[in-house]
Amino acid sequence: MSDAPDCASLHATGFAHPWSASEFEALLADSACLSVGVDTKSGFAGYLMSRIAADEAEVLTIVVAPAFRMFGCAQRLLLDHLSRLAARRVQVVFLEVDAQNEAALALYRRNGFLEVGRRKAYYATAEGGRGDALVMRRNLT
Repeated sequence: MSDAPDCASLHATGFAHPWSASEFEALLADSACLSVGVDTKSGFAGYLMSRIAADEAEVLTIVVAPAFRMFGCAQRLLLDHLSRLAARRVQVVFLEVDAQNEAALALYRRNGFLEVGRRKAYYATAEGGRGDALVMRRNLT
């Protein structure tokens, strides 16, 4: 896994309101957080971070560098991460995703996540509006 500045830089390529390097420093130092990253010869390609609490986990963020999108990198990251969570005896994984993010929704649905709720006006959009978040869940057991 790369360091916090690299995480923040990559996060900015995928989100309208990216997290700062200091936020990533805190997450990377948190023993309850699990991070999986992909480095390539040409640079940092992507990562996925989650936080574990007892037998549940929440996906905090997943991002893939623009040059590596559409090549299955997110799929590999997600499957690897879910496997690592299962090895830590996590039984249920939750996440929130922008209801308009069709690529992410397809990834999660393809991998067994089901919609279990909706948070109205949860996300601030790049245009200054508000977007809904879908709450999704997948059982690992």
